[in-house]
Amino acid sequence: QVQLVESGGGLVQAGGSLRLSCAASGRTFSNYAMGWFRQAPGKEREFVATINWNGVTTFYANSVKGRFTISRDNAKSTLYLQMNSLKPEDTAVYYCAARGSMTTNFLSELYDYWGQGTQVTVSS
Repeated sequence: QVQLVESGGGLVQAGGSLRLSCAASGRTFSNYAMGWFRQAPGKEREFVATINWNGVTTFYANSVKGRFTISRDNAKSTLYLQMNSLKPEDTAVYYCAARGSMTTNFLSELYDYWGQGTQVTVSS
């Protein structure tokens, strides 16, 4: 089992920045590719970003490319999402997820463990 706990969400004005963190425990963090997903009210959960086991390979949704950066610190068993130039449409609950593979993927159904989520609200 892998336990994931997100933090760093909050209320920010449009154009502002936030950094989300996801602390992992239970298994060897570097054995897992990781991802960030988000779900806005009334919408389905959507892919945001993914990173492979050693942080070399990353992929982003087109909607966040150039504004968000996913990274990881395997020594600290922590995943990050740096979010810059935030827009009101980025408002959502953000979830981190662990995939039982070292390679990236954008499909939520291929992730095995999920955190409880952290709310990000961007005001206009």
